[in-house]
Amino acid sequence: MPQRKTAENKVPAPEKTNHTPRVRLLDLFPALTPYSSGFLAVDATHNLYWEQSGNPDGVPILLLHGGPGAGATPTHRRFFDPDHYRIIIIDQRGSGRSHPLGSLENNTTQHLVDDLEALRAHLQIDRWHLFGGSWGSTLALSYVAQHPQHVLSMILRGIFLCEQTEIDWFLYGMQKIFPEAWEQFAGFLPEDQQDNLLEGYYQCLTAADEDTQIQAAIRWSLYEGACSSLLPNYETITTAEQKSHALALARLEAHYFKHEVIAPENSLLNHVGTFKKIPTTIIQGRYDAICPIQTAHKLHQQWPEADYVVVPDSGHSALDPTLRSRLIEATEHAKSLKT
Repeated sequence: MPQRKTAENKVPAPEKTNHTPRVRLLDLFPALTPYSSGFLAVDATHNLYWEQSGNPDGVPILLLHGGPGAGATPTHRRFFDPDHYRIIIIDQRGSGRSHPLGSLENNTTQHLVDDLEALRAHLQIDRWHLFGGSWGSTLALSYVAQHPQHVLSMILRGIFLCEQTEIDWFLYGMQKIFPEAWEQFAGFLPEDQQDNLLEGYYQCLTAADEDTQIQAAIRWSLYEGACSSLLPNYETITTAEQKSHALALARLEAHYFKHEVIAPENSLLNHVGTFKKIPTTIIQGRYDAICPIQTAHKLHQQWPEADYVVVPDSGHSALDPTLRSRLIEATEHAKSLKT
């Protein structure tokens, strides 16, 4: 006799999210040149690069790059309508054009939050939009938890909460999807160190020998790059500049994964009550292997007021075409918000 469906055994329908495939993809805005830039000395060690492009009288929007340690690129300016937005970019401590590049000294999440406040004051901005992906989403949420009064809205991609389970996934879990890339990553270390990849890499990335640092950084950066896009992207790192930026990325990521893990009792999810005051769009690639959708889904469950967009044919990279298009849609929508 067929089992009778009841409220108790009926399988619930999946929660509706905005993930209908798009017919028309939006492209990036034309290339821009900053109209102003400079360095902000935030302590005796760190000088942070910042720039502004677009409309000097426009609505401020701050881009928060990923990593930590990745730095921003000229492409990042192109997610925003330059006629509407005053586009602000900062390279975080030890990243990009800030110096000293790759420095771990006085480099914590709280330092980065304080740096954003210092930049806001320096540029005489009252309130701004935040646009952050991956580690940039962590930093955006950390900033809003402390300074919600200065935030107009948030656009967050590839949610990362800097919790231990996410770091373990990066170090070990991604081998389930990218075994070849992981084997090259783990194989850099002796076999007896592969049960603690983070410690082994941290020791190499902070070693006295510069060549050891560089070789470890190349393996780390190529691993991350290979896993970032929906279609594997096997990059090369050959120039001195590429090597120095790879070292900054790997050193800072290893440093934060080792020293700045957010414990469950301090989870950013504990601040959802504050986040709910801020209009927010969460955009997540279904096949994001770097920051799996589980974290974004967990945030969505606690924060249903935020727009939640699952992109069905995208990985982690903001330049995956469908994810790029959704991000631009979000920046266009934010133009309608009250300032």
